[in-house]
Amino acid sequence: MKARILFAFMVLAIGGPVLADDNDVADSVILWSSLTAEKQQVLKPYAGNWNTLTPERQKRLSRGADRYAQMSPEQRKAAQDRFKQWNGLPAEQREQLRQRYNQYKQLPNDEQRRIRQNFQRYSDLRPEQRRALRERFSKMTPQQRQHLRDRLQRSRPAPKRD
Repeated sequence: MKARILFAFMVLAIGGPVLADDNDVADSVILWSSLTAEKQQVLKPYAGNWNTLTPERQKRLSRGADRYAQMSPEQRKAAQDRFKQWNGLPAEQREQLRQRYNQYKQLPNDEQRRIRQNFQRYSDLRPEQRRALRERFSKMTPQQRQHLRDRLQRSRPAPKRD
């Protein structure tokens, strides 16, 4: 029960901005009574004000409930942990992260793929290697950081032209 409530709040806090740019969002209202019993259980925190939500938000929450139903118990636990971490961030930091995500979504697919690959390489490092990398970066001056970014930018392969 707690997991479902946490998930519903996570969908609202994180899923909303992530899914907000979907073009196929229907303009029609989703009736609470038309939701399956499982979706109603997951979305129970919204039962009282479901009819006041915009159709777009109802659709996003419904999709989030669908994704939650497909998750394994481990995935649900990880989602709950991410939500707790997200919820613990100051509002300014959450807004900054939303803005950065929106910037990321504006990048070409090749650039997004490069960022995901770099993040995966970073995640694959041992904890002490990640810590050393963070420390080295934090000790750099702003000019050194910019020089590193510029150097990395120049070392990227040129985008493919069609």
